[in-house]
Amino acid sequence: MCWRKPDRIRYLARMTSPRPARPGSVARAFRYLYRVPLLLVHVVIFLPLILLLMAPPFGRLGAATDPLEHKVVRWWSGGLMWIFGFRLQRTGQPLPGAVLFVANHVGWVDISMIHSQKMVGFVAKREIAGWPLVGWLATRGHTIYHQRGNTESLGGVMEEMAKRLREGRPVAVFPEGRTRGGHEVGPFHARIFQAAVETGVPVQPVALRYGVRGDAQTRVAFAPGESFFGNFLRLLGEPARRAEVHFLEPIASHDLEGRRRIAETSRARIIAAMEGP
Repeated sequence: MCWRKPDRIRYLARMTSPRPARPGSVARAFRYLYRVPLLLVHVVIFLPLILLLMAPPFGRLGAATDPLEHKVVRWWSGGLMWIFGFRLQRTGQPLPGAVLFVANHVGWVDISMIHSQKMVGFVAKREIAGWPLVGWLATRGHTIYHQRGNTESLGGVMEEMAKRLREGRPVAVFPEGRTRGGHEVGPFHARIFQAAVETGVPVQPVALRYGVRGDAQTRVAFAPGESFFGNFLRLLGEPARRAEVHFLEPIASHDLEGRRRIAETSRARIIAAMEGP
């Protein structure tokens, strides 16, 4: 799908618009004053409980397609988003069963946002495993870690993705391969779609948008040179804002010829959702 130049200019203009002025120090201090205790309760009290409920035999209670383990991950992730001031809005429904979910990548919050709606194993860079809190949750959420720049690691990731999809389990990826400061949706790497082509499962694009019509993408993203911890603390003090997750029309892997066409169509649908009202 080709984009007219004016459409692309409008999208990039919105994503690259100047960041809003930083909120006053008093307002930020007040937000820290009540959010830090809430975060401590969420981590110190509720996290051990979540760990207990995810473990056998409790985690397997309930329906096979939506066991207790999945429900508590959604609850805990949604609570984390709320503590950080994100007010979640969902459009569309995630497909059940074996699905390859593909989303634009803004920052570490993306994983929590999707987990608040759907328990799914992500493909993520290995560094995330070492991030405080988020890394632990990612590992407990059956994340498939990839060592960037390592061809052998990528081959292993592709095999594990195909294995899980054949078992009827969903997998989520960020096909851009990295974050881009919230300024644009980068090209999608076609190779990551090979697992869906091989197993014949559908691909469902997911658009993640922060703020009003995406005007907070750059606020949520990592600033140049910003560490995970720095971003974590900064977002904890940010004003409350909308966080939208759009589960878009799925693509049957046999409807389009080749993984590159699927990658291009997925990206086009995500950009169209970002451009929407």
